[in-house]
Amino acid sequence: MSDDRGDDRRTIVRDGLGVGIATGAYGVSFGAVSVTSGLDVLQTCALSLLVFTGASQFAMVGVIASGGSPFAGALSALLLGTRNTLYGLRLAPLLDWRGRRRTAAAHLLIDESTAMSVTRETTADARLGFLVTGGSIFVLWNLFTLVGAVAGETLGDPRDLGLDAAVGAAFLALLWPRLDRPLHRWVAVGAAAVAIGAVPVTSAGVPVLVAAAVALLAGLLASGRPA
Repeated sequence: MSDDRGDDRRTIVRDGLGVGIATGAYGVSFGAVSVTSGLDVLQTCALSLLVFTGASQFAMVGVIASGGSPFAGALSALLLGTRNTLYGLRLAPLLDWRGRRRTAAAHLLIDESTAMSVTRETTADARLGFLVTGGSIFVLWNLFTLVGAVAGETLGDPRDLGLDAAVGAAFLALLWPRLDRPLHRWVAVGAAAVAIGAVPVTSAGVPVLVAAAVALLAGLLASGRPA
């Protein structure tokens, strides 16, 4: 039994590190896009260190790159980051940390660390999956952000190399695995249509906020249906 238990923990560590390496390495793209969008290396690294949620970071630099204000960028980032609150409600009783441990763990609460812990059968396994995945991504994401930011400073105008398309590509990569149900696909198509329609008549950053109303409306309608 103890050998089986050891094998299970090694599997959790192996899978968590695999996810951490694959996700963390993508930080190089954020670093490059961020500095070529107008932020400097220090600001870019501060975003990865303090915000540490890829979708929100890409949202903020995407708004700034398209001419929006930092406030609009921050609002878009905050909107996308609200999903982490729902993750926290699910993981708090599962991980069962208190005080400073819970506060520290909140900074590692992202899509990947949630996915690698929420399916575990025991608190110990859930904590292990959460810490290995979240910790490895945090270290590598910040390291590769610095690499991408330093390299990005030498690239010049992102439009010359097509880097301005990286933000949209990043969002598509984050969204694609979640389009696993018809409702999700319809919401994605509807939100995209609303965003495209809002682009000519609103300032940068606003189309993302307007499109979010589609998801909110769909959520309200879906919650009123029988299970």
